[in-house]
Amino acid sequence: MPDRPILVFDVNETLLDLDSLAPVFEDIFDDPAALRDWFAQLILYSQTLTISGIDSDFPSLAAGTLRMLGQIRNIQISQAQIADLAAAIASMPAHADAASALQQLRDAGFRMVTLTNSPKGSGPTALDRSGLASFFEASFSVQPSGRFKPAPQTYRLVCDGLGVEPRDLCLVACHVWDTIGLQAMGGKGALVTHGVNAPLHVTGVPVPDLVAPTLTQLSRDIMAAWA
Repeated sequence: MPDRPILVFDVNETLLDLDSLAPVFEDIFDDPAALRDWFAQLILYSQTLTISGIDSDFPSLAAGTLRMLGQIRNIQISQAQIADLAAAIASMPAHADAASALQQLRDAGFRMVTLTNSPKGSGPTALDRSGLASFFEASFSVQPSGRFKPAPQTYRLVCDGLGVEPRDLCLVACHVWDTIGLQAMGGKGALVTHGVNAPLHVTGVPVPDLVAPTLTQLSRDIMAAWA
C-alpha cells in the first residue's frame, strides 16, 4: 500500500456509541429498535437534502426525523422528548475500545482528525465529553460546506484545512457510504463494522481498504498496512 495516510475519523457511531440512545426510543416508542429506524431515516434525508441543494443542520434534521417517525407510528412527539434526544446525542459515550485504539495509533505516529455531520457549537461537543477529543489534531464539521457527507465538498473541507489531497487521507467510519465518499475522490477507506454494518459489494463500487469488527482490530490492521 502507499505511504501512510492521515486518518479522518467519523464520530457518531464510529467513535461514539449510538446504541446509548436506545433508552430515549424505548421511552417514546416502547421499542428500542426504533433507534435504528430513526438513524437510517436521518442519514437518508441528510443525503436527500444534499442532493436537492437544500440547506439544513443535523440537529434540526434529527428532530424533524423524530417527529416524522412519531407521525408514522401515531405518536405525538413533544418538545421535551426532542430535548431528551438532543441531550442524549450530546452525551454519547465512547465505544469501550476507542481510547485504547486511538492511543495505539497516536503512539505509532499517525496523524488523526475527525469529520462529522454535526455542527460545532459554543460549548463542549460529544467528542469532548467522551474524552476522545485530545487524540485529534483537528476536528472538522461539514457545516461550512452546506452539505452532508458523503458529498465531495465535505471531504474537500478536510483537504483544504490540512493542505493535502484526497489521496493523502483515509476515512475511518462505521458507515460504508462514508468510506465510499472519500474513496470515490481517490482516498482510502477503513470500515469498522461494530457488528451492525458491512461492506457493499457491487461492481464498480469501491470497497474499504480495511474492514474489522472493532476499533481495536482496525487500529492493528491500520498499523500493519501502513507501518
